[in-house]
Amino acid sequence: MTGDINIADPVLGDEELERIESVVESGMIADGPEVRTFESEFADYCDADYGVATSNGTTALHTALEAVGVGPGDRVLTTPFSFVATANAIRFAGAEPVFADIDPETFNLDPANVEATLESLEEDVKAMVVVHLYGLPAPMAELRDIADEHGVAIVEDAAQAHGAEYFDTPVGSLGDAASFSFYPTKNMTTGEGGMVVTDDETVAQNAESFVNHGREADGYRHVSLGHNFRMTSIAAAMGRVQLERLPGFVADRRSNAARLDELLADTDAVTPTVPEGYDHSYHQYTIRVGNRDSVIDQLDERGIGSGVYYPRCIHDQPAYEFFRVSVPAAEQVAEQALSIPVHPSLTDAEVERVGTVLRDEVTIDPPSGTRPSAMGVSDD
Repeated sequence: MTGDINIADPVLGDEELERIESVVESGMIADGPEVRTFESEFADYCDADYGVATSNGTTALHTALEAVGVGPGDRVLTTPFSFVATANAIRFAGAEPVFADIDPETFNLDPANVEATLESLEEDVKAMVVVHLYGLPAPMAELRDIADEHGVAIVEDAAQAHGAEYFDTPVGSLGDAASFSFYPTKNMTTGEGGMVVTDDETVAQNAESFVNHGREADGYRHVSLGHNFRMTSIAAAMGRVQLERLPGFVADRRSNAARLDELLADTDAVTPTVPEGYDHSYHQYTIRVGNRDSVIDQLDERGIGSGVYYPRCIHDQPAYEFFRVSVPAAEQVAEQALSIPVHPSLTDAEVERVGTVLRDEVTIDPPSGTRPSAMGVSDD
């Protein structure tokens, strides 16, 4: 939904245009040195050893899964409360998604439910896709312990979490591999694009091969089945400038979020939870309310955009109708979550208006609460 104050507004300027023009003038507009440099710079930003650029965030996640060895017949645990691409990438790799419930306060996977779900399964799970939803890191220490106990690889879905940190460690360096998206509404953009980052040289080599038709590093020897998931030099040129600006973008998002926290403190809206030691990057500022449709209408009448991410859980999508899952916390949050503007293009006056309108002019019903169920297993 859009309004006078939009839910998203990508920040692009002359620096991006100049960098793109230099690439176009060079004639090397496909995959090449500009992409290699972007890969290195983004990996450094994430405190990771390797970066592999891709055509978008979904191909990045698919690539990461393939690179850690996920394949046909495997099962991969993940959250049901995310964009559908999280589960689609698992299925593209030939594996089956298994859904565990979330913590309704953080919107991320609940470790106790993850452990119960893994213990309930007769077949082993190969990997876990951990989403850092809206820019808040998932509880990685607990999830890492569970994954190690069960011999499960962790792939971070950090599509919304550029700049987020978990106890001073950047997301992207907390699992066996991680994927990012550079879609226009993300914290930084390349128009369309994605990135896999990892500290594992073998995983990086697998990813490099997979995005380039299964080709070895040099020549025309194709050692495995792969795709053309390559990023263009034009996209990488934009990404390099955006990466330079990313710390400022994230700082602005955090500043805007802090002011919204203050303005909404005495309302019935439940504002984002940020546990101690977690640094949220606020891709979205998502509240929970008991009368979401009414709040959306009231905001729209006042020229303030909002967004629902996501109105239904993945297993409630028609493409997943064969899944039977018990995830009451995720299902309830899907009825309550509402994102309001927090992006860095907002002026101080606009942030103030968003918060004061919600506080003083909009009728908000408190959301009901729930806790995760004992397990969230698919029975397809």
